[in-house]
Amino acid sequence: MGELDQVLFNNGFSKVHCEPINQKENNDDQKEESWFEEEIDSDLKWSFALNRVLYRGTSEYQEIALLDTKRFGKVLVIDGKMQSAKVDEFIYHEYLIHPALLCHPNPKTVFIMGGGEGSAAREALRHESMDKVVMCDIDQEVVDFCKKHLTANHEAFRNMKLNLVINDAKAELEKRDEKLDIIVGDLADPVEGGPCYQLYTKSFYENILKPKLNDNSIFVTQAGPAGVFTHKEVLSSIYNTIKQVFKYVLVYTAHVPSFADTWGWVIASDQPLCIEAAKLDKKIAERIDGELLYLNGASFVSSTILNKTITKTLKNETHVYTEENARFIHGQGVAYRI
Repeated sequence: MGELDQVLFNNGFSKVHCEPINQKENNDDQKEESWFEEEIDSDLKWSFALNRVLYRGTSEYQEIALLDTKRFGKVLVIDGKMQSAKVDEFIYHEYLIHPALLCHPNPKTVFIMGGGEGSAAREALRHESMDKVVMCDIDQEVVDFCKKHLTANHEAFRNMKLNLVINDAKAELEKRDEKLDIIVGDLADPVEGGPCYQLYTKSFYENILKPKLNDNSIFVTQAGPAGVFTHKEVLSSIYNTIKQVFKYVLVYTAHVPSFADTWGWVIASDQPLCIEAAKLDKKIAERIDGELLYLNGASFVSSTILNKTITKTLKNETHVYTEENARFIHGQGVAYRI
């Protein structure tokens, strides 16, 4: 066994290592095996076997890795945290994008905060009514990396309707005069001191984001883990914060296998949201280019029905994200190479 190398990540996220670890000897063929490991909690880890590490690098803002895994295919990892996997990213991105656009009567403009890998833009561009999709990500190197390596999004990055902006989303929204139909939050979870925390605060939603929306517009954001044991990390606080700003606010969830958990999204508007299965199916057929792999009217309606534990938490949540009042996610990740 070789020398033990240890890397600590200290910014508040549960972290994962970005390189092969745990090279174990097989008693039969002495073949080495590499594993990817994420510390979800102090007594819980999530790991899966790797074929190889395709790329590792560091941008001005974060660490980037592309892994070839045995179970999930290509996996994008940023700052040691799983972002998406080839085999199931469509679940996350279909649920992030299409419910909001389908609830809007005629969406023509979308502003995506984050979303550097291009998958959210890809899904938005499938709507035939779309005139412009703005994807605003702060990290040029991550965007360039994803444009090169994530082949499923090559067509989206070449689409003339895509306006790619490299900037802080808060600063970009502040300087724009135009009104938007849909604003999407495809950002890392809110952690105090982290790059995205300010984009989850009540003052941001109230003073910067909402004034950029038209009267019948919709805001949607990813809202972190939504499992029975994990929904209190950030989901309930994100929901309660948005509820202070918008009249109609709805949580919906879906299981994402590569995340090893149920995931949550929050959708909000000052107009009632359409969640009738038959109407949604009709809009999907009329508006969207190609066939969705996961979302239909019935599945979306069912995703808004939450279990008793989460429903109770959302009802009783009092925490609101402000510049001075964060809520930390448990965990400090450790990466090992043995």
